[in-house]
Amino acid sequence: MKKRIFWSFMFGVMMLAAFSRVSYGMEILNEQQALKEMFPDTDKIEAEKKVFTEAELLPVKTRLGGALTYKKTDAAARYEYTFYYGVKGGLKTGVAVIEEQPGKWGPVKYIVALDAATGKVKNLAVMSYTEKRGRPIARRNFLEQFVNKGSEIALGKGINAVSGATVSSDATCFAVKKVVILYEETHMKGNKK
Repeated sequence: MKKRIFWSFMFGVMMLAAFSRVSYGMEILNEQQALKEMFPDTDKIEAEKKVFTEAELLPVKTRLGGALTYKKTDAAARYEYTFYYGVKGGLKTGVAVIEEQPGKWGPVKYIVALDAATGKVKNLAVMSYTEKRGRPIARRNFLEQFVNKGSEIALGKGINAVSGATVSSDATCFAVKKVVILYEETHMKGNKK
């Protein structure tokens, strides 16, 4: 009888764990680690903080479909960004931006590195997330799909979603696209579209 009660209890605990909606926050990379990963071959990294007005970000918002966040609400929209430049031999070879987007269960923080001249994605990483099933979006095989892409980034157009993590995959596409468009609109205007 005691064994039956024990196993019934264990089954209940396992079912509760399997169907709970608990999400876990995980930091994968801190800022220093992320920058080192984005710029492994540079002499130094320079930071340039910029505060934009709503009007200055309007072209970015328009190109993103009307909002600055994945969930199409500007309640958590940011107007201050830091552009991190990788400098080698006195030349800015790359730029990186840390971007956070809401996932299904909580925020996901990314770092996206672009080629300073072309604005195309050179590298990216997930720095932290609060997701239940979103961990696979931090894997290299998912993130490498974005390399050498520009603002045309979209699921199903050269980017395959992670099975079981469609919201996280879509949020990642939005975050990367936003960084590319932000850089194009604020630093490359007139050079390239």
